[in-house]
Amino acid sequence: MGAEDRAEEVDVVVLGVGSGGEYAARRLGRAGLQVAAVEERLVGGECPFWGCTPSKLLIHAAREGRALPAAAARIREATHDWHDDGHVGPMEAEGVRVVRGHGRLDGPGRVRVSTEDGDLVLTGRRGVVLNTGTAPAVPPVPGLDGTPYWTNREVFEVEEAPASLAVLGAGNIGCELAQAFARLGTRVTLLESAERILVPEEPEAAEVVTRVLREEGVEVRTRAEVTRVEHDGSGFTLVTGTGDVRADHLLVATGRRPHLADVGLESVGLDPDSDTVAVDEHCRAADRLWAVGDITGHGAYTHMSLYQGRVAVHDILEQDGPPATYHAVSRVTFTDPEVAGVGLTEAQAREQGIAVVTGTADIGSSPRGWIDEATGVVKVIADAGSGVVVGASVVAPYGGEVLGLLSTAVHARLTVPTLRGMHFAYPTFHRVVERALRDTGL
Repeated sequence: MGAEDRAEEVDVVVLGVGSGGEYAARRLGRAGLQVAAVEERLVGGECPFWGCTPSKLLIHAAREGRALPAAAARIREATHDWHDDGHVGPMEAEGVRVVRGHGRLDGPGRVRVSTEDGDLVLTGRRGVVLNTGTAPAVPPVPGLDGTPYWTNREVFEVEEAPASLAVLGAGNIGCELAQAFARLGTRVTLLESAERILVPEEPEAAEVVTRVLREEGVEVRTRAEVTRVEHDGSGFTLVTGTGDVRADHLLVATGRRPHLADVGLESVGLDPDSDTVAVDEHCRAADRLWAVGDITGHGAYTHMSLYQGRVAVHDILEQDGPPATYHAVSRVTFTDPEVAGVGLTEAQAREQGIAVVTGTADIGSSPRGWIDEATGVVKVIADAGSGVVVGASVVAPYGGEVLGLLSTAVHARLTVPTLRGMHFAYPTFHRVVERALRDTGL
């Protein structure tokens, strides 16, 4: 340490205060530990300010036929105009000290923080919890850099629906916001370089959502490689091999990149060029270092960050608790209908050498689906030998809720015959699960 550095000791340093880091800091503080939480942006992370909360408010407004200004007002209310007092206050009430500045690992158990008052070196007697999260990944398309494109950081501050919008990337964020803006009256073009949208999901799910988006007026272009972006002061032109796309605004939704390039991984023996931080079943990454959330590579979901935060807290406090498992990770894309999945897709199961059997059923084949004129599908993936359900996909109204039964099945490694022995409440969307199970032939 330099002579001018300040130094302090605490029990635990939390470096990066997204959902998992915030959870861990509060739980550890509540347990009586001295905790310092280091954050250079907003405490609470991406989810409450630029992700889960504002996106669902925008989607809800679009579904209910409300105008964008009404959604914008609720987003400002929910984010406190992008101020984090609502997160800092409860943390401090649990005894956590919030340190503002850019932090880097500085050896086992140490974090060096660049603050407005100079460097502060924090030593965690028990160690450090790393939760630095991700940022929007922007592709190196010629001409894009320097243009006023939107990412999820800018789009939720928009207060008037644009006349036209190009969305680059048809993953969950791209599909959700393409549909929402189309319902708000915007002419939307959705561009995806792959053969289909929602590449990580089942092909059956992508087919349903593609059809719905096109029925709602979204121009969906797949195999659309953007080779150049131009901006002339009044709008964007995206040059592709299948024709140019002109739009007033451009939303770049091409994935996320981890905040790992400047967090000092090399100081604790880890690769600073890695895209993820490998963790064991207790979320330990190195000596006196735990890592949670997106940077671990087990799913860029708030619920994963919270789950790993809980596992790390149990280990830090030397409490009994189940080790982390990842065979039943669930995910939801909040289009209408919702796309929900858990565990392995059919392709992933086959890649792992599992003898796969699948069963599918249309949502409309159930009485509730017919009553609601619903569109969607349920797909179950099972091991043909054991009958154990290893994955499932649901495309349905409230598909994330319908998935609950199947998430439990994958987590508990239940078999298809066991599930078929249940009764399924009538008339519900989840009765379609019974039809999909029957379709497996097990």
